[in-house]
Amino acid sequence: MRQNALIIGAGQAGGYAAVSLRDAGFTGGITLIGEETERPYERPPLSKEALAGPGEPAAQYFHAEAKYSDRAIGLRLGLRVEGIDAAAGAVWAGGERLDYDMLLLATGGRARRLSLPGGERAHVMRTLADARALRPLLLPGARVVCVGAGVIGLEVAASARKLGCAVTVLETAPQAMARSLTPEMSAWLEALHRTNGVDIRFGVTVHEITATHVVCDDTALPADVVVAGVGMVRNTELAEAAGVACDGGILVDAHGRSSVETIFAAGDVAAAFNARYGRVLRLETWRHAMSHGICVGRNMAGDAAVYDDVPWFWTDQHGENLQLAGLLDDAVTTIRRGVPASFCLFHLDAGGRVVAATGVNATREVRAAQEMIRAARPVDAAALENPAGNLQKLVVELRRA
Repeated sequence: MRQNALIIGAGQAGGYAAVSLRDAGFTGGITLIGEETERPYERPPLSKEALAGPGEPAAQYFHAEAKYSDRAIGLRLGLRVEGIDAAAGAVWAGGERLDYDMLLLATGGRARRLSLPGGERAHVMRTLADARALRPLLLPGARVVCVGAGVIGLEVAASARKLGCAVTVLETAPQAMARSLTPEMSAWLEALHRTNGVDIRFGVTVHEITATHVVCDDTALPADVVVAGVGMVRNTELAEAAGVACDGGILVDAHGRSSVETIFAAGDVAAAFNARYGRVLRLETWRHAMSHGICVGRNMAGDAAVYDDVPWFWTDQHGENLQLAGLLDDAVTTIRRGVPASFCLFHLDAGGRVVAATGVNATREVRAAQEMIRAARPVDAAALENPAGNLQKLVVELRRA
């Protein structure tokens, strides 16, 4: 009997899962459903070159349209799914019933809004429509206030400065990108923004946004444009209503399967078990969306791939590239390699194993660090620190150990 697979969510995870599912040998029907009218496109550029570049932001697609048609992947775009009947194996979308044998939820997340008076005035950055709404307002001299010193808030701040805006960043925490960076790297990032003319303030609580000001603890900042970069909310509502187990995301095992046998989840919306770390991780990165989507797509086709990817993300701000690989949780020692303009911090655990790395303009070093994390063996700290040392040779030695 020919099976039918539905994928809800035409973002990065859903797009890659659909292609992976077909390429892994699945011969049944595949339908990719998305609320936006665009096929899967890149989101990282939205807060960077899409804002800072000339003209209206354009979509940068992951795949040519032919990649879907050649694989007989049906695209149902601009369609909102209202509900899932897990017992019947059906979803309801636009008043239409769509039956499935397997269902993948790749519904991602939506930008978190500010829950304060006037919070609806703040722009967010999650979709192409968001970028297109914000770009015309970033005029030279415009007073832009970014609420939140996370990745989105800081990337928008850097783009706005490039366009000649006067930019202030407000953050309640004591440091930039506090969830992801060590205090040392946060200090580097803060200095970068200040050097480029961004007024960045910490320990600040925003109480209200008016038509002309952002009202904080002890001041009211004039603002022509306000942008909220305060994280995302995972779109788990469909899963929860269908009785799928959720806990800060749709809970899935190392193969991407949820608590309901025929339902899988991938990407930002998933609280996914990572076999490398032996626990559930809730990640919101470009590579996780792609890698997890590919893995789960293969498993829906009958594979038994185990998800064990090393977390990795990057951000470009003020012409500098910052990358982070691994998890800092178990790091107790840091080894610095490189020069101020291009350096990498290798973070080691108590056993001398590299568990994470933070690099500035250091793509090669971060790539080597990922191999060291995968090897999970003690590393020669002196060789790691020596700028003349061959990192690739060190990686090969770790693999042989």
